[in-house]
Amino acid sequence: MLQALLLALWAGIAGIDLFNGLTHIHRPLVSGLVVGLILGDVQTGLITGGMLELVWMGMAPLAGAQPPNVVVGGIIGAAFAILANLEPEVAVGIAVPFAVAAQAGVTLLFTAFSPVMHKADEYAENANLKGIDRINYLGLAILFVSYFIVVFLPIYFGADTAETVVNMLPQTFIDGLSTAGGIMPAIGFALLLKVMFKTQYIAFLIIGFVLVAYLELPILAVALIGAAIAMYDFYNNKDKTNTPPPRNEEVYTDGI
Repeated sequence: MLQALLLALWAGIAGIDLFNGLTHIHRPLVSGLVVGLILGDVQTGLITGGMLELVWMGMAPLAGAQPPNVVVGGIIGAAFAILANLEPEVAVGIAVPFAVAAQAGVTLLFTAFSPVMHKADEYAENANLKGIDRINYLGLAILFVSYFIVVFLPIYFGADTAETVVNMLPQTFIDGLSTAGGIMPAIGFALLLKVMFKTQYIAFLIIGFVLVAYLELPILAVALIGAAIAMYDFYNNKDKTNTPPPRNEEVYTDGI
């Protein structure tokens, strides 16, 4: 009960941050750490959160198109990985359907709350600042409660049976979830590269692939190499920017 309440409390806070706080504590990597601390398995929480971070890295809301809910997916995925003793890849495959359903609920909630905007316009016309404050706080409270309930129910009522259900599933189904969970981070990263990828960066992508796939260096080592290259490029360009232009000697030949 206590763990479910703490996870639901974190879900409410992260849900508010997703739309209002914007401090990025709602990201799966942070939620994975928090879930791991609450459930007593930080390593599994971080690994699962890191995989889920890659899944959502390239998913961004565009106009009316909303991706699966990152808050619910991150918390449920990390929690089920720990509580049901799942591999992180399998937990990713389970988390995404929860995230899709949660996003549908959030969209429905926003649709139901949209008429309140007319009341806010009325308060604005009358310079009723307290009325506007009440509407904003009401929206935050409803959002918090919604995320609290959505995360509390599956954790509290599903935690005890999750491992039993997983053990009852055929191994083929588990392998399918594991495969899907392994592919999803690559898809998320591919979506990100589609937006920001440039031709001049292909060489670095190839170098990173060789380091990981053939030399089998740890991800941290590859990240440090990438950071070193980025630092060199940054300071090299900075020095070029700060270098004064060459002096034109012809201007001074006549003494002027």
